[in-house]
Amino acid sequence: MAQLPNCPMCNSEYTYEDRGQFVCPECGHEWTAEEATDTAFVVKDANGNILQDGDSVTVIKDLKVKGASGPIKQGTKVKNIRLVDSDHNIDCKIDGFGAMSLKSEFVKKN
Repeated sequence: MAQLPNCPMCNSEYTYEDRGQFVCPECGHEWTAEEATDTAFVVKDANGNILQDGDSVTVIKDLKVKGASGPIKQGTKVKNIRLVDSDHNIDCKIDGFGAMSLKSEFVKKN
């Protein structure tokens, strides 16, 4: 049996196919196979600008870091970011802190 995609709206795994469309029984969303493959991984900064691998960003507020002696200060510049598909969707190295994962909602593109 072919694996059907999860619902793009509610991420339900109980989707089914009906007359060439996928249907979610939990939220009622319907979509085609073309729409299911068009979902590209997009990360936006706090201002809505699309981020890409290798971009430089600036931290827009002080961020507390567990286990560190102090926070990452507002205005800290981060170069050469790498985007990942998780809740903290930016991997980077910050001077004085080392390798970090940041949320895109706390940075702006330079």
